[in-house]
Amino acid sequence: MKTSADPVRDYLSAVERESSALPSERRRELLADLAEHIEVTRAERPGVTIGEVLAELGDPRTIAATALAEAGSEGAGVPAAGGTDTAGALVRRGKVHPLVPLLMLTLPFLFAALFPSVPGSNFCSTLFRVVGAVLLCTSVRWTRVQKTTGVLLTAVVPTVATGVWKWALAAPVGDTPAHLANAATLALLAGTTAWLWRVRRA
Repeated sequence: MKTSADPVRDYLSAVERESSALPSERRRELLADLAEHIEVTRAERPGVTIGEVLAELGDPRTIAATALAEAGSEGAGVPAAGGTDTAGALVRRGKVHPLVPLLMLTLPFLFAALFPSVPGSNFCSTLFRVVGAVLLCTSVRWTRVQKTTGVLLTAVVPTVATGVWKWALAAPVGDTPAHLANAATLALLAGTTAWLWRVRRA
């Protein structure tokens, strides 16, 4: 690869050229995932050079070939063979539709709030929201700051508030305060997921 003032841009351009046979949406996902991987690696390992990060990712032709093999094997219904682990993982991480984690973070709380007497509703709500948070954190659609903000506002804050409400004896007597608290939590969840949907990567 030739020397450039912006080696990351040249690297991504090379991947884009080599993967031109991929569907455009899949190609955009691959490039976004690569860009995020580079950004995260540089942030987590300040001493590493950009050349070392790109060398660890591998040759653009190899990444493109792995992505094409993944796409072809999905169409045939068989697992892909060959390719690098990094490239394969990058391709696979972009498969989940961005609406899935957002719905999993919001709808279970709504169900638990509307049907609190259903056995296991709170447990199932918590489980689904944890899975939603994991999917959000592993998605390529958002930056690290957006992911952290999303998890805090949709999972951590509601869980802490609910714990304080139930177990710290801070809950006022009567059903009306509980309904107002649920409405406020749902408004927070809906607002956060709407924001995450707006700022997601294409």
